[in-house]
Amino acid sequence: MNAPLLPNRIEKHDALNFLIEWTDGKSFVLPFFEARFNCPCAACVDEKTGVRTLRREDVQTEVHPKNVALVGRYALQIQWSDLHGSGMFAFEQLRKICEQSGKENRPTL
Repeated sequence: MNAPLLPNRIEKHDALNFLIEWTDGKSFVLPFFEARFNCPCAACVDEKTGVRTLRREDVQTEVHPKNVALVGRYALQIQWSDLHGSGMFAFEQLRKICEQSGKENRPTL
């Protein structure tokens, strides 16, 4: 059985991005905008169809986290500057968002 993939570190990388390091050694710079746009809550995604109802143009370009909290050992909850905060990002989903919308952060030698 494989160990679950978990974030080792989640922090503000700069004014626009998270830095998220994972237990498999990979690290991603994830824009706040992309994380906010990919919120999984029922206000952003239709619960029945799974279709995203939040439009990119409805997300503020300068959106940023006001508070980030762990939910048990399985998710992250973010309170955003646009007052949205109902979505919980399961770690598996957060990793997918990192891979799709983030940039792998490779150390320079």
